Amino acid sequence: MSRIGKNPVAVPDGVSVELAADAIKVKGKLGELSAPVSSEVEVKVDGNVIYVSPRNESKRARALWGTTRALVNNIVTGVTEGFTVNLEINGVGYRAAVEGKELVLALGYSHPIRYPIPDAVTMKCERPTVIAISGADKQQVGQIAAEIRSYRPPEPFKGKGVKYANEIILRKEGKKK
Repeated sequence: MSRIGKNPVAVPDGVSVELAADAIKVKGKLGELSAPVSSEVEVKVDGNVIYVSPRNESKRARALWGTTRALVNNIVTGVTEGFTVNLEINGVGYRAAVEGKELVLALGYSHPIRYPIPDAVTMKCERPTVIAISGADKQQVGQIAAEIRSYRPPEPFKGKGVKYANEIILRKEGKKK
């Protein structure tokens, strides 16, 4: 039995849920999101609670049970609270700034890197070495953070580069004489 799938998803006040044949739409104060629903999984809305259950005992249905419940929980959380990923930049001369609808990164290359900010996502740079990425869609926020990190991932000797705020860089010892 799925330990995640059997937990119901609580729907807070001010959030509306619509069920279609192959998708679930959730609308809240931060926007509207939808998640696909497989034909092997059944989703029921009972008052302010969403229940997910498999239609049969096949391996695929049991696998999609917990996945579907997690996706539904993520879109409900996204339209009510949103998601935030914080990035830190370490290195001499490395910095970031938001200019209009672009994030401009100086990461030690001969040119600045310009990353266009999508409409559904907001980025803030309180300090030149900290980037806060916020949005309702957890997958999109995480993907953008991973793309920005990939421009200069942290290296293990000095720790220079772009890293997640909660990431721990395992350091290596340098050359010996």
